[in-house]
Amino acid sequence: GMGSTDIAAILITGRTWLRVPETLRYVYKGALPRWVTGKDLILATIGRFGVDGAQGKAMEFAGEAISALPVEERLALPNMAVEAGALNGIIEPDEKTLEYVGPRAQRPFTPLYGDPGAGYAAVHEIDVSRLEPMVAFPHLPSNTRPLSEAREVRVDQVYIGSCTNGWIADMRAAAHVLKGRKVAEGVRLIVIPSTTEVYRQCLREGIAETVLDAGGIFSTPTCGPCIGAHMGVLGDGMRSVSTSNRNFVGRQGSTRAQVYLVNPHIAAATAVLGRIGSPDEL
Repeated sequence: GMGSTDIAAILITGRTWLRVPETLRYVYKGALPRWVTGKDLILATIGRFGVDGAQGKAMEFAGEAISALPVEERLALPNMAVEAGALNGIIEPDEKTLEYVGPRAQRPFTPLYGDPGAGYAAVHEIDVSRLEPMVAFPHLPSNTRPLSEAREVRVDQVYIGSCTNGWIADMRAAAHVLKGRKVAEGVRLIVIPSTTEVYRQCLREGIAETVLDAGGIFSTPTCGPCIGAHMGVLGDGMRSVSTSNRNFVGRQGSTRAQVYLVNPHIAAATAVLGRIGSPDEL
């Protein structure tokens, strides 16, 4: 954060100062297994290196597994870089990125790439070919375990949304799992798109109807339960599966509630099963 003096200077000059951080490079190798997404890559990374594994540094994500991801599935990695203590997260733009950003850009832009021969504080290579969908147990994003170790966890609520996983790719993933199925008895499913653009697209594609037919709640864009504000605030003793980025004590409501972080495929399957599980079990 910044103090009032810094903010005042920014308002007057339009500038601020930042020390350029060292960069940590994470190279993800191999093909992603079924149901594994960008969310699982960042959860696995935070779980391996810890909540301070990139403290004060920049995280750069690269490798064939990143290149294979659609742009919206990549967003979870830089979004959650701060959960490893990083100052920022970077993925070099490629053709997919430019095709995605082009129609949305409000002014001309110049893509930025790493300098040839750039040095890194460290380079970490991560094989993803056998990675399972990951589950971050309460109460830290670093408290990760593979899905196979979480299947007995029963839940009261499933939240699909937030700036981490509320994009149209995430909405489609959830709808694919929910189509023709019903939310388990006693489970509350809340689906909240990240933006008005995504919300409208969900209406056009019938995703909102799929969620409602399954017995879920479909809301207009808002942070909702991610910040414990409304639309699914947790009570004492409640367990929630969430596609958001933080599961700290009290983050989504009561300090006696528990939040588990997963990707949208797993979240949707969990809503139907009533416990943490995979679409393969449906």
